Amino acid sequence: MNIRLLKAFLILAEKGNYADAARALFISQPALTKQINLLESMVKMSLFTRGRHGAILTSGGRSLLPEAEKALRQTELFLHHAERVSKGIEGHIAVGFGLSSFYLAPRCIAEFRRDYPGIEMSLTDLPSFQQYELLQNDELQVGFVRVPPPVALDYLPLFTDRLVLIAPATSPSLLAADWLKKRPLLRLHAGRGRGLNAQIDRFLHDNALFISSTQLTDDIQTIIALVISGTGVALVPYSVMHIAPPELLIIPLTGKSLSWKVGIAWNASKEDVIRDNFIASIRKGMTVENG
Repeated sequence: MNIRLLKAFLILAEKGNYADAARALFISQPALTKQINLLESMVKMSLFTRGRHGAILTSGGRSLLPEAEKALRQTELFLHHAERVSKGIEGHIAVGFGLSSFYLAPRCIAEFRRDYPGIEMSLTDLPSFQQYELLQNDELQVGFVRVPPPVALDYLPLFTDRLVLIAPATSPSLLAADWLKKRPLLRLHAGRGRGLNAQIDRFLHDNALFISSTQLTDDIQTIIALVISGTGVALVPYSVMHIAPPELLIIPLTGKSLSWKVGIAWNASKEDVIRDNFIASIRKGMTVENG
């Protein structure tokens, strides 16, 4: 139903006079009469009786008045909500992140939520290769991934990550090559760490490094715990060291195939104001940091 007709009905019921109601609505009396007549034809009953004392609600009009007030409130709430959604002030965004963005992604979300508290956000830990697929299918709006993506996605590089070797802090100081020969190399299963494992393989191959053995685990926290226990050593992204405990020895590496770019990726072919606001927030943060 046209919201103008409901407003005309309610204002005329309140004022009880066509002239006063028309002035309140900033329309002419003939225009108001036309709106009321149209509404009456739609509901198939008279809503007002007209006489010397103005416009008086009929019994049918009195019955419909509370529902008209409710409908108008709901319509106004809907329009208000729709305006906020259209501006990206309310709604939902799904964000993916991986190993290299353990620290960065939550920080970016916290900064975005300060400016857009009405946005509901979900943050899911996923390997980059899974995020690429979900971004293409519009199941994720933004992904913190290795860039450039191998598929048709827009992206923004944020920082360069690199491999480091971690060993128990209580162990003697050794070169990385000696650690790799001395202890098993702890790695993620292929389904969880495809990108990291490929990076490790390139690093080992390009620098002619050899490992004694390999042990696979499900997550980076388990790798860290096993390293601390003395079970083995690991090659991990330096960015993960933001969450590393002091019981770890972090050994810098040199050589080829050590680093890669990390950034955000998104599917620009899909319109999404909230996503665009999130990307703008990240760009703003980069400007402040580089400022």
